[in-house]
Amino acid sequence: MHDLLDTKAAAPRIGVSPGTLENWRVAGRGPKFIKSPGRRGKVLYDPADIEAWKEANRFQSTSEAEAA
Repeated sequence: MHDLLDTKAAAPRIGVSPGTLENWRVAGRGPKFIKSPGRRGKVLYDPADIEAWKEANRFQSTSEAEAA
């Protein structure tokens, strides 16, 4: 298993700010994440999940992206 990344480390791998990644997490738009138990649990990302999300969001054209 890869070392897990916090939001601050994961965001640049996607090309967005940590705040955008947090907003996407709330909206269910970004990559899968792991949350440790508890109300104030840490949110962590597996680099493999980031790469899978990037691959799933790769398109040939804007029309292909709009259809997705």
